[in-house]
Amino acid sequence: MIREEEQKKLQKIAIRARKDCLEIQQIAGSGHLGGAFSAMEIMVYLYFNRMRIDCANYLKEGRDIFILSKGHASIGYYSVLARRGFFPVEELKTYRKIDSRLQGHTHIDDAPGIECSTGSLGQGLSFALGIALGYQKKQWDGMVYVMLGDGELEEGQVWEALLLQSHLQLKNLAIIVDNNKLQLDNFVDQVTNFGNLTEKFQAFGYHVQEIDGHDFQQIDKAFMELDRDRGNIIIANTVKGKGISFMENSIAWHSQKCTAGEYQAAMIELAKQEDIIR
Repeated sequence: MIREEEQKKLQKIAIRARKDCLEIQQIAGSGHLGGAFSAMEIMVYLYFNRMRIDCANYLKEGRDIFILSKGHASIGYYSVLARRGFFPVEELKTYRKIDSRLQGHTHIDDAPGIECSTGSLGQGLSFALGIALGYQKKQWDGMVYVMLGDGELEEGQVWEALLLQSHLQLKNLAIIVDNNKLQLDNFVDQVTNFGNLTEKFQAFGYHVQEIDGHDFQQIDKAFMELDRDRGNIIIANTVKGKGISFMENSIAWHSQKCTAGEYQAAMIELAKQEDIIR
């Protein structure tokens, strides 16, 4: 269980990272806020509470690895990496600029901390599975965490990788589904209705946990209770656009840019949230 002070610390980091996203989207003129905000608490938890990483030696063998397979949410991922210390926070202002290391979709050879080029949906899990298998063969004890979007589950390659993992039962691979229930232009179940995701994953033999993906206590409990004898999937029920009232559960905020007025209103909301947890 996370102590109250640690939980407050994580909440503040998540708010700060959301502010970063708003600021750099204003500068860049684009960026996917909705999916970045739904994934924020999971990424903050992993980078500030869970993963064994060394920003000064970020390529250290056997390190824990995180892969954001839903790579269009890079604006949030970069904010978390910068706040964790992988590169200067000031560099966030170069997001999507020519020659910047922070392109719209993450690239493995650019910014420190990026472990996989993603953005073409459906490939992150296959990549993560390969790393986890390599770790096992080298007898390294690092964990591999990969986050998929629920809309991304429409990609056939995801299910091929799930099938292979259900066969290999790699213990060092944890799959997180950001289940915000929205995709580019509609609700996921209106495009492809998956039915009961928990039952589908359980049918593959996975240990499945379903949580509130914005509640740090539930997030911590789920990662503490990963099954060491079989594959793990955490379904994180989240809200697209989480944290900004007029963005939440709105299809429009998949990649919409804030007007000046919306930007100010969003920053005021986040400031009020900061005040509450002080």
